[in-house]
Amino acid sequence: MPKAKPRSPKKANSAARPAEFFYHPSDGFDEFISNLHVAEPMQLIETERKGIASVFVKDLSKRMQIPAQRMFDILGISKATAERKVAAGELLSGSGAIAALGLARLLGIAQEMVEQSTAPEAKDFDAAKWLGQWIEQAQPALGGRKPAELIETPTGVDLVAKLLGATQSGAYQ
Repeated sequence: MPKAKPRSPKKANSAARPAEFFYHPSDGFDEFISNLHVAEPMQLIETERKGIASVFVKDLSKRMQIPAQRMFDILGISKATAERKVAAGELLSGSGAIAALGLARLLGIAQEMVEQSTAPEAKDFDAAKWLGQWIEQAQPALGGRKPAELIETPTGVDLVAKLLGATQSGAYQ
């Protein structure tokens, strides 16, 4: 029986690397959020490294019913940069893209909370709109800060995600 030829480390690594997620508006906003919410960490890392479609920030703004300028402020992106990248169809990268993915992660958590709810009101509940309003409200558990003030950093997103979880269970931290 012939020996199997060993793969070079470079090929083994590239074959094992999962693809990043790419947002295509035609595939659906909610589909992207759902897939992102259950993504493997390595897939998220690849997406964070490569960037996201700049139009995603505009669509996120619309879906959450947050004015575009306010969304840019929350994510730490200049309006001029965001608008230029959207017009050119370019990727948004760096801390703004990571913050946008963090906010998308929070939206996935909120949508999951609604899906798991047995309350009759949950049937037609708009989690994106609710989250857009909730992040703009001062939260005692955040020292009176608004969640929107923390979203531009990964640690801030983690803190807000924990608060969302506590909101669901009724155990405020």
